Amino acid sequence: MAEFKLYCFAQSGNAFKVALMLNLWRCEVGAPVGWISLAARPARPSTARSTKWARVPVLEHRGKRLSQSGVILHYLAAHFGKFAGGNEDERREILRWMFWDNHKLTSYIATLRYMVHLAKVGEPQVHDFLRGRMKASLGILDSHLQNRSSPSATDRPIADLSLCGYLYWPDEFGISWSDYPGVGAWLERLPRASRLGAPL
Repeated sequence: MAEFKLYCFAQSGNAFKVALMLNLWRCEVGAPVGWISLAARPARPSTARSTKWARVPVLEHRGKRLSQSGVILHYLAAHFGKFAGGNEDERREILRWMFWDNHKLTSYIATLRYMVHLAKVGEPQVHDFLRGRMKASLGILDSHLQNRSSPSATDRPIADLSLCGYLYWPDEFGISWSDYPGVGAWLERLPRASRLGAPL
């Protein structure tokens, strides 16, 4: 029986973040994971409805049901005893990048991708605004990564998993990594879902 049960669907970069972390752990220790893939872009998946925000990802583990990818990553890092930094300074730096990702990167990329590629809605000026904010954030991340192996300079922390969640679909939000070589090189260093057997 699977110790972890993750409710997800293929288009969700936030679900991908959690799936990637669970796969990293599964590859290291062989812990069984139950993947429950929901229909594409469900409005209110029944399992997620029982949480306050009614969205995937939802993780079930030892009687707990958790939502929001950042909370789940933080919970898993504490449970596994790794991926969250080795001291207080590293942990604060990881949290800084996770908060920055949720506010300045994922929020713009996910919204733009949904409007332009998935739902095909929104006014051009809204797309332009989101695209401008996204490019500014990618520029910050790219500059930071020019002389670093990862954003928070620790080994495969949850900050990396949070930041990369939506970045494997650049064509769907109109970006070429040749314009952001630091980001592109960092993504190549990260473990890919295809190598780990992720369900997304």
